[in-house]
Amino acid sequence: MNNNDILIRLRYTFDIKDSDMLHIFELGGLTLSLDELRVIMKKQDLDTERDQALSREDLERFLNGFIISQRGVKVDKDGQALPATFDMISDALINNVTIKKLKIAMTYTTDHLQDFLAQAGKTVSSSELSAILRNKDHRNYKPVGDQILRNLLKGMALEYRGKGNVSDRKS
Repeated sequence: MNNNDILIRLRYTFDIKDSDMLHIFELGGLTLSLDELRVIMKKQDLDTERDQALSREDLERFLNGFIISQRGVKVDKDGQALPATFDMISDALINNVTIKKLKIAMTYTTDHLQDFLAQAGKTVSSSELSAILRNKDHRNYKPVGDQILRNLLKGMALEYRGKGNVSDRKS
C-alpha cells in the first residue's frame, strides 16, 4: 500500500471533506494548499514508491492531527500541551503506527479492531493483535503487513459507510 492509499481509504471511511482534511493536516503541523491536497489524494500506480505523493512524516502528521481533531490536545499533569510523537522512523513501521494511531483517535478497543477485521473476512487473534500494537522494541512485537491494514480499513469502511458501498477489489 502506498501512503496516500492509506489516506484515501481513511478519507472515504470517515467521509472527510477537503476543508476538514486541510484542517486535520494543520492540526498535525502541516499547512497544505487545496492543490497540494489534491495531488496527495490522487491514486498512485501500484509500482510507484510508497511515499511518492505523501511522505511517511506527512502521513504521521495527518494521523497526529486526526487524533487531535477527535480527542483534543494531550496535556501533561500541569496542563501543558504534549508534543505529538513521530514513530514512523522507517517504512516497516508505517502499518503498525497507523493502526495504533487510529485506535487512539477513535478510542477503539481491540474488540473493535477484531470486529472490523472480521467484517472484511480476516480473523486475527487477540494475542496477534496485541503483538501488532506493542512497541517496536518489545520482544513480542510483530510487524504488520499491508493485508491486515488493508482489511482493517475495509472493515472500518463497511462499518461506517455501509456494506453496499465498498468494493472488494484488491489493491
